[in-house]
Amino acid sequence: MAEDLVSRFLGGPPLAVLVRLVLLSIVVGVILQAAGLDPWNILHSVEKLVRHVWDMGFDAVRWLWRYFLLGAVLVVPIWLLVRLTRGVTGKGWR
Repeated sequence: MAEDLVSRFLGGPPLAVLVRLVLLSIVVGVILQAAGLDPWNILHSVEKLVRHVWDMGFDAVRWLWRYFLLGAVLVVPIWLLVRLTRGVTGKGWR
């Protein structure tokens, strides 16, 4: 009973969830490093990134917006289908 509660809370077996979180953290870390963020001084890095984007002008915002829309065209419908399918099969929405 307790293991089932833990698995339900974590969204799967604890070891599998841990492995997924580690891999996702590495991928996100690579992306954030490419954006120029430093994990030891995150607030300064975020401020530096915002200033850099501001200095580049609003073309950067338009550029990010276009990529966001391009990705959202695929990500949001797929996410919605997955959520709806989980609701129908009984594995979600509890």
